Amino acid sequence: MTRLSDTSLIRKSSRLFAVIFFGMAIVSAYGADSRHGKNGDQLASTGSMQDTQVGKASWYGGRDIGRLTASGECYHRRDITAAHRQLPFNTRVLVTNLRNGRQVVVRINDRGPYIKGRIIDLSFEAAKSIGMVKSGVTSVHLRVL
Repeated sequence: MTRLSDTSLIRKSSRLFAVIFFGMAIVSAYGADSRHGKNGDQLASTGSMQDTQVGKASWYGGRDIGRLTASGECYHRRDITAAHRQLPFNTRVLVTNLRNGRQVVVRINDRGPYIKGRIIDLSFEAAKSIGMVKSGVTSVHLRVL
């Protein structure tokens, strides 16, 4: 009887260790500091407590229509939404296309982009608003509202 409970205790300890190890791996992979992205992108703080970021934006749609976003919402290409690696869901962000100066306010409801060097994925409608559908990728300035 003692061997069975020792084995059971070892199994439970092993599971606990695995859960803790997995959790630590996730934190180290994505960073505990939400101001730094997986690819080293950084949100720079201005003196007025507004976070800004400059980099490349892309847009997504097509095959994603109707699929669930990371926040659990259904993706609709006509919604003015976006995917960002670390900003909290429902954060509103002013996106400025640096090539033409056009702006749109998006709501973060998904995670991404997963392509190195990109800082935000916009919904089709958001991309259309700032005139980047045709190019697919453009330089943008982000400001958290």
